[in-house]
Amino acid sequence: MALNKLPGAGLAKGLAVTLRTMTRRSITAQYPDVQPELPPRSRGVIALLEENCTVCMLCARECPDWCIYIDSHKETLPAADPNARARTRNVLDRFAIDFSLCMYCGICIEVCPFDALFWSPEFEYAETDILELTHERERLREWMWTVPPPPAHDPGAEEPKEIATARKAAEKLAAAAEAAAGGDPA
Repeated sequence: MALNKLPGAGLAKGLAVTLRTMTRRSITAQYPDVQPELPPRSRGVIALLEENCTVCMLCARECPDWCIYIDSHKETLPAADPNARARTRNVLDRFAIDFSLCMYCGICIEVCPFDALFWSPEFEYAETDILELTHERERLREWMWTVPPPPAHDPGAEEPKEIATARKAAEKLAAAAEAAAGGDPA
């Protein structure tokens, strides 16, 4: 008769696990004194790279909590060529995230087409007043310094198609230039 078919075999296995863990000493890291070791790309606070923001409003529109506030105005740039039209561009006036409403889903970061929003592993930004949890763009810019670099590419991975195509085109141009230089009577 197998051990699993004996009556109470499951109970005996559970008690064995309990006894094994009871004899081990627990290890508790005392948080304020010992900083936790977080995974490399953990989610803490959202950081803003203001130079990349084009005020497209995708992050604010896609946010399920409506906790992103963006204000902007249009600015007219003079034409570089006298025959060209003047161009307009959006200028960011206010970018704020209310972290008392944010549920840290990361949709805003995923939909940003210009890589203006990033996850920072910083999690120590508690406030005594809930109104201070609305971080304006200056504070979001400060979090950018805590964003870790992206993980390195896998050395065994295939070369991206775009890079392979560009390399082949460059090799063809170099070969054509070499052939033209070699066939040129000088």
